[in-house]
Amino acid sequence: MDSQTKAEPMRVLVTGGSGLVGKAIEHVVKQEGGCLKGEQWTFLSSKEANLVDLQQTRAVFEKYRPTHVIHLAAKVGGLYLHMKENLHFLRDNLRINDNVLQTSHERGVTKVVSCLSSCIFPDKTTYPIDESMIHNGPPHDSNFGYSHHKHFATLALTSANHVYVTNTISFDLTYTHTQTDRYKHILRSTLLLTEEGTPLQVWGSGTPRRQFIYSLDVARLFLWVLREYDEIDPLILSVGEEEELPIKDAVQMIADALDFKGQIVFDTSKSDGQMKKTASNAKLRRYLPDFTFTPLSEGIKKTCDWFVNNYDIART
Repeated sequence: MDSQTKAEPMRVLVTGGSGLVGKAIEHVVKQEGGCLKGEQWTFLSSKEANLVDLQQTRAVFEKYRPTHVIHLAAKVGGLYLHMKENLHFLRDNLRINDNVLQTSHERGVTKVVSCLSSCIFPDKTTYPIDESMIHNGPPHDSNFGYSHHKHFATLALTSANHVYVTNTISFDLTYTHTQTDRYKHILRSTLLLTEEGTPLQVWGSGTPRRQFIYSLDVARLFLWVLREYDEIDPLILSVGEEEELPIKDAVQMIADALDFKGQIVFDTSKSDGQMKKTASNAKLRRYLPDFTFTPLSEGIKKTCDWFVNNYDIART
């Protein structure tokens, strides 16, 4: 190489940079020394560009000229909002994914890493679910709009590798818990009820089972994926299936971490959603057999401590 020629820096654009996983990646990059020499990181929020709009998407790519993209941006919501607005979740997210992928191709992006969700797993299936089973049946009908856009995303990403010759990869995440402010609603309620001495109301029976992964663990895995994982096929990022537990157990961990001594009441008139989504992380373990996941109780305690210390600035 000519001594005057310098290698192009890795410019990473993180769409959805103000969301749960985006903020966790930003923390690892900026606070844990996760940014390597020569890397430039941009965390994009919806305030800067509406990725549903192709021209705004192109403009922000022109501004930051990314060589790599971690695509997290999506229209998201809770169970009941998904049930109410399935069509909007489908249409807007299809546009977002298509715009990001098309613009990545136009700009010559080297690698696109896209985040999926356990909601795409088939509702009627055998367990545990692995990467080969993602399309083995329809998802739960409570969030079919959001789920199906994720299914289309996997197909688009796979096609892009053949059509665009761009390294595009998708990842499935199980339930993520975080040290950011996404849990303000439940944590604030628990704190207030602790002071008032009234019961904590939880929608649903609490019996559905989930695997919870700490957001900072997800972020550390994403950095490994960006730099080291070169397969086209999806990869499930999750704790092991033996870590699956009822939602009511996680609620109790939150109550314990906040020293809530009151009664916890589960409103069984509300929908539970999908009862289980047990996922296998065997493929991930083949790559990273020694990766240590943060125990759920420890992650929840860190989350609650952060919330108590940052109550005034935590977002609703």
